[in-house]
Amino acid sequence: MSRTRLRVLLLADAGSVHVERFTRQLKRQECHVVTASLEEGTMHHVRLKRLGPVRSFHYLLAVPQLKGIIKRFKPDIVNAHYASGYGLIGAEAIGSGGPPMVLNLWGSDILVVPDKSPQHRRKSRIALERAAWVFGDSRFIITCAEKIGRMKHNSVLPWGIEREYLNLHRADYAFSKPMRIIVPRSHEETYNNEFILQALRPLVERGEVALTFPAFGSMFEQFKTKAGKLADWGVQLYEKTDRRRFLAFMAEHDVYLSSSRSDSSPASMIEAMALGLIPVAADIDGVKEWLSPETGFAFEQGNQDNLREVITAIAGGGPLDEMRRRNLERVKAEAIFEDNVGEQVRIMYELAGADFGA
Repeated sequence: MSRTRLRVLLLADAGSVHVERFTRQLKRQECHVVTASLEEGTMHHVRLKRLGPVRSFHYLLAVPQLKGIIKRFKPDIVNAHYASGYGLIGAEAIGSGGPPMVLNLWGSDILVVPDKSPQHRRKSRIALERAAWVFGDSRFIITCAEKIGRMKHNSVLPWGIEREYLNLHRADYAFSKPMRIIVPRSHEETYNNEFILQALRPLVERGEVALTFPAFGSMFEQFKTKAGKLADWGVQLYEKTDRRRFLAFMAEHDVYLSSSRSDSSPASMIEAMALGLIPVAADIDGVKEWLSPETGFAFEQGNQDNLREVITAIAGGGPLDEMRRRNLERVKAEAIFEDNVGEQVRIMYELAGADFGA
C-alpha cells in the first residue's frame, strides 16, 4: 500500500452534507478517497446501480459492483457509513481476504433499524461484527451497538465543527426581541418539527419568539400547510446553502431547538453550542452526553406545556453568559471536526498496516 496517501473506499450516501464534509476532510488530510453510493449527490462519486424492482434488495444486489470497484481501486481500507446498509454490503464485498473495514454509526442504524425485524437486526449485527473498528459519536450509541453485535474495537468521536468556524461564535449574548429560535432538523417523522410548531404557536402569535425551520425534508409540504399564516407572525424558512453561510445564519439566532424522538449527540446541537446558542432538546438518552443543566435545557418529549415553560423561562432570564462560554470551551476540547477525523485517519493507517504520516 501507499504509505504517503491512504487509499480509502468510502461507502455512504452521496447526497448527505455530512458525507460531503467527511470526504472533503479526508482529502485535506492527504487520503486518496473514492466514494461509492446508491444515492445521487452533487459530490464526485461512483454511482452504484439500483438493480431489481424491490428497493430493500438494492444494497445487497450492489455487492458485485462493489467487488469490481475494490478490485480496480485496491483500497487500503473501506470506510462504511450506516451499519445496516453500507456496512452490510461493505462486509459482504470484502469477504475474508479483502482490506479491513471501519464502520461509522449514524444513530438510527442502531437505535431504530434493528428493531424493525429480526432480519434488520441481523444486517446491523453482521456489519458490527465484521468491522475492524467501529466509530460512534457518543458512548450511548456504542453501548446500544454492543447489545446488537460484538465489536472488535470502537471509539467515541463526535462529528463536531470545523475550527475555522469558531470565529462565528456570537460576540453579543443579548437575546433578540423577539427571541430567535432555530430548528435545523429537516422535516422528517423522527425530528417531530410539527410538535414544536404547535407547542410554540401561542408564543409566536404574541410576538415573544420567532421560529426558523428548514424548507426541505419529506414532510415539508405538510409542515408548510400547518404553519399557514404564522409566516406573517414569525416563522421563517431557509433553503439549503453552503456550510459557512448556514453556520453564520445559525449564529444569528439565540436558541437551538430539537424535539427529535431518536438521536445520538446531534452534530447540529454541538455546532449550535460552538456558535453561542442556548441548546434546548427533548429529554432522550442520546443527547445527555452533551445536554445537561450546566450546558442547556431539556423538556419532556411530547409535552407542549413543558416546552413552552422552558422557552418562556429562557426568554425571561439573563443571557446565560457562563453557559455559553462553557459550551464553547467543551467543543474546543472534544468536538473539533478535523481533529476527530484526524484520529479516525490515524486508526485507519494502523489497521492498514502503516505508520501514520510515514
